Amino acid sequence: MVDSGTDTGARMRVLVYSDKADTREQVRLAIGRRPAADVPRVELVECATAPMVLRKLEETDPSERIDVAIFDGEAAPVGGMGLCRQVKDEIYRCPPVLLLVGRRDDGWLATWSQAEQVVSHPIDPVALAGSLAELMRRRLTALSG
Repeated sequence: MVDSGTDTGARMRVLVYSDKADTREQVRLAIGRRPAADVPRVELVECATAPMVLRKLEETDPSERIDVAIFDGEAAPVGGMGLCRQVKDEIYRCPPVLLLVGRRDDGWLATWSQAEQVVSHPIDPVALAGSLAELMRRRLTALSG
């Protein structure tokens, strides 16, 4: 499932959590099919609620496993920062999380949440794709080693 980016059949499942369809669309457009040439294609799994995120992250079927997650820190009623902290504490082998924060000054909260990467709103497509690609590379290394 997570072979090298040059394998045309390779894919990584990326979960995108936001209660706002517009934010999920911005993320989808920024990522495209593949955020970088050296990583696998992306299969997006969109979630608008925290219970659905938990259900997807707890999936035991390897073909349904989430490889990387992107959480909107501004989501409501459950914010991405608190949800990130929760899944890092509760999900065994939780995938890496990229957190979208409202302001650059929220970086300390992202550290508290245990997110591996942070990108601020408004979404910069280059920054988001680059941060996601880095997390995908790390995940590939972790799964292969």
